Amino acid sequence: MGKVVIIPARKNRGNNAAKKETKKLRVAAYCRVSTDSEDQESSYETQVSHYKEYITNHSGWLLAGIFADDGISGTNTKNRDEFNRMIKECMNGNIDMVITKSISRFARNTLDCLKYIRQLKEKNIPIFFEKESINTMDSKGEVLITIMASLAQQESESLSKNVKLGLQYRYQQGKVQVNHNHFLGYTKDENGNLIIEPEQAEVVKRIYREYLEGYSMKKIAEHLEADGILTGAGRKRWYDSTINKILRNEKYIGDALLQKTYTTDFLTKKRVKNNGIVPQYYVENNHEAIIPKEIFMQVQDELVRRRVVHVSSSGKKRSFSSKTCFAQITYCGQCGELYRRVHWNNRGCKSIVWRCISRLEPTSAKINCTNRTVNETLLKDVALKAMNCLISDGDAFIEQMQKNIAMAIAESDAASPTAIQKRMDELQKELIEKATNHQHYDTIADEIFRLREQTEEAERNEQRQQEKLEHLKELQDFIQKQPTQLTELNDATIRKAIEKIAVFPDHFIVQFKSGIEVNINE
Repeated sequence: MGKVVIIPARKNRGNNAAKKETKKLRVAAYCRVSTDSEDQESSYETQVSHYKEYITNHSGWLLAGIFADDGISGTNTKNRDEFNRMIKECMNGNIDMVITKSISRFARNTLDCLKYIRQLKEKNIPIFFEKESINTMDSKGEVLITIMASLAQQESESLSKNVKLGLQYRYQQGKVQVNHNHFLGYTKDENGNLIIEPEQAEVVKRIYREYLEGYSMKKIAEHLEADGILTGAGRKRWYDSTINKILRNEKYIGDALLQKTYTTDFLTKKRVKNNGIVPQYYVENNHEAIIPKEIFMQVQDELVRRRVVHVSSSGKKRSFSSKTCFAQITYCGQCGELYRRVHWNNRGCKSIVWRCISRLEPTSAKINCTNRTVNETLLKDVALKAMNCLISDGDAFIEQMQKNIAMAIAESDAASPTAIQKRMDELQKELIEKATNHQHYDTIADEIFRLREQTEEAERNEQRQQEKLEHLKELQDFIQKQPTQLTELNDATIRKAIEKIAVFPDHFIVQFKSGIEVNINE
C-alpha cells in the first residue's frame, strides 16, 4: 500500500472581495428649471443643493456630478447642453446611476424620454425618478414611464396652446414685443418701449438713401464695411440679406406686423414663415419712426422694380445691375430693348460702347434692330447737355410739369384713398348690422374687399404723384444752386436725376425722374 500524505487544510483567510472596500456607485443628478425668470431662480439653486447633499450623505454612493439646465424647455433635448453632456458621460462609463426629480424634469417628449431610458438601460445604468418612485431597471418601470411621459407631453402641449392663446390676445390688443438686442436703430427705455438710437438711426437712413440713389444691396454693404460701420449685432461683416431685411422692415416707419412666423410643432419648436396659415396683425404708429412712410414706399416700389427691370419682346427678363450709372436706364428707341455696356476692340482701337441687346443676342431676340452703337463718352455728354438745358430754361420746363401734375391730381381726387375709406366705413357698419341680425352679408363683404384693392391702388397713385413732386422740388433746388452751366456730371447725380435715356439713330430723349423730357440732337 502506498504512502498516504495528508495535506492540511489552509487557514481561512476570509474572502478577498469582502476584505476590499465595497465599490461605491457613481451617481449623477439631473435638474432642470423650465424658465429663466427670477421666480424660478431659487428652485434651480435648491435642486442643485438638494442633490449634492442627498448623494454625498449616502454611504454607498459617490457624487459623479450635478448636471443642470436653467431656463431650457424640456420638449426637445437639442439645446439642453448639460443633459447631453450627462448622457455622453454615461455612455463613456463614468456614471453608474442617474437621479432626477420627475419624468417631466427629465423630458416632456415621450419619444425622447423612452429613447434615453433604453439607451442607458443597455449600459445597465438605472434612472430613478423621485416624485414617481420609479426605477427604470424594474420590470414595470418602462410601462409606468410611458404613461407618465405621455401625460407630461400632453401637459406641455396644453401649456403651448395656452401660450399661443395669450400671444393671440396680445396681438389683438396691439401689444408689440420686439427683441431690440440686434435691432439696428432702436433700443428700449426703462418701460420696455422702443426708442431711437440716434447713431444707428443715421446708418438706417443712409441705407435707404443709397438704395434709392441706385446702389445695389451688395454695394451698400461694401460701403458700410469700408467705413467700419457695425451691424445691429455688432459685427463688421455686412451681407446682402441684412440690407434686404432692413429695407423691408416696416418697423422703421413706426409700424409693426405681428406673427410673421409661427411654430409648427411644440416639440421641435420649428418656426416657419406665415403665408396666411395663421392671422397676422398690423399695428400702426406703435413707436417713433426713423424712415418717413413716403421714402419707405418708394423703396418697396424700387424693390419690386428691380426684380424684373425690363421684359424684352422675346419674353426674356432683364435683371437689375448697378455697375454703372447708365445700366438699366438706357433704352433702344427703335425696338424698346435695353442697351448693354460692351468693351469694344474695333481694329485695335479699344473703347467702351453701349449697344442694343437685340443686336448682341440676335438668336434669342429675333428682332432685326439696326440702331446705332453709342460710345460711353457720348452718353455722358448727352446727360450733361440735358441737365444744362434744364438749367438754362428750367422755369419753363418746371412750370409745364407742375401743370401736368396738378391735372393728374385733380383727375384722381374722385378716387382718393380718403373718399374710398369713407365708403368702406359705411359698409363696415352695414356688415356688422346684418351679421348681428343673422342676415346674409356676402355682397357687402365682396364690396369691402374690392374697395380695399381700390384703396391700395389709389394710395400707390397718390404716392407716385407725390414722388414726382418731390423729384421736381429736388430738381428745382439743384437748378437754382447752379449759377452757370455744368461742365461735368458725376454718377450719383445721374442716378438720382435721370429715369431713362432713349437712343434713336439721330437723337436722344432724356427723361428725368420728375417727368420732364429733354430732346438732344446728337
